[in-house]
Amino acid sequence: MLFCASGAFYNRAMRALDFVKMHGLGNDFVILDAREHALTLDTAAARAIADRHRGIGCDQILIIEPAKTAAGAAFLRIRNADGSEAEACGNGARCVAALLMAQNKTDRVVLETLGGPVSAERAGDHRIAVDMGEPRLGWREIPLAKECDTLHVPLSLGPLTDPVCTSMGNPHATFFVPDLGAIDIATLGPKLEHDPLFPARANIGVAQIVSPKRIRVRVWERGDGLTLACGSGACATLVAAARRGVSERRAEIVADGGALEIEWRTDNHVVMTGAVATSFRGTIDPSLLA
Repeated sequence: MLFCASGAFYNRAMRALDFVKMHGLGNDFVILDAREHALTLDTAAARAIADRHRGIGCDQILIIEPAKTAAGAAFLRIRNADGSEAEACGNGARCVAALLMAQNKTDRVVLETLGGPVSAERAGDHRIAVDMGEPRLGWREIPLAKECDTLHVPLSLGPLTDPVCTSMGNPHATFFVPDLGAIDIATLGPKLEHDPLFPARANIGVAQIVSPKRIRVRVWERGDGLTLACGSGACATLVAAARRGVSERRAEIVADGGALEIEWRTDNHVVMTGAVATSFRGTIDPSLLA
């Protein structure tokens, strides 16, 4: 077990639920270990935990479950702050990988997710690199509601137009702008997230090219809103910029919470490297989830 503040896992009758709070560049997570005791959170319970005023507060809840294959160290289930389930979470994978590496006394682990396997390894002091796999560029893979060129998607709202769409295990639309600070993402993001073009909704990234090796980005995350950093969004940004020919295949992607190093390797895999940190450990009182 990764944590044992109460020695027991949650059920509605009597048990408390132990957790670790971690973050990657301010993209924060409540992490629950369900490998020994099965745990199912309904939408209301997930929202209660994620509530920043009445719960613990987080962008996502990460549930560590038993691996489904011999190659995996664990299966990572991801719940957004609104209770919906996500297929991938790059910063979350880095945090959970750090926990499992410490527990297993290893420098490398493979996590299984709904978006596919993610391999992770140590990359220096408090830094974790994750291989997010190959970007999916076809319109059906993202998915989009209709056939179109994913390098120039016919979608616009206010100052945002002509995005690149990418799947990093979850759907992303990346808009390039000359001045990131001039964009009201909090207003535009939710409307674009729910555009009919995205049958599974989408993460909405807005990026400014600073140089071929440095890109500023802010991401309205599907089911979470505007976050300080988005790992899969950073990967999608680099892939989109490289496809457009406005960046190199390795660059620093700078979010509000800090910078990630993203490389789109020649083997077509996207690798993300950055810092992770533990904020605190604790126990959720059952009354929160009643």
